[in-house]
Amino acid sequence: MAWNLSSERPIYAQIIEKIQQDIISGNYAPGDRLPSVRDLASEAAVNPNTMQKALTELERTGLVFAQRTSGRYITEDIIMIQKMKEEIASAHIKEFLDKMAQLGFKKQEIIDLITQLEKSDKEEKE
Repeated sequence: MAWNLSSERPIYAQIIEKIQQDIISGNYAPGDRLPSVRDLASEAAVNPNTMQKALTELERTGLVFAQRTSGRYITEDIIMIQKMKEEIASAHIKEFLDKMAQLGFKKQEIIDLITQLEKSDKEEKE
């Protein structure tokens, strides 16, 4: 199944984000071998050169590393992965808070709304 990529932003950047998401969410564990460029490109329904560009950028950041003749692997640096997870989460939270402020919500109103939604979510699951 093709990945859900948008034409609004560079495809290789979206691929980087998708692979980062797969790593921080645990779909790829530290030390796991990534599928080949061709397999990933086929899965994402993109040109292999685009996939190669994204993987090269991930290598540059140290999140992925290549071993001659055996492919690419996810870093085993758990601290790096956790730091990335926190950075991505912080960016999402900041974006959320900005949007809520644009809607006119104050900090305590946002906290109250989240608490209320969490409570009703919990009740629905019971």
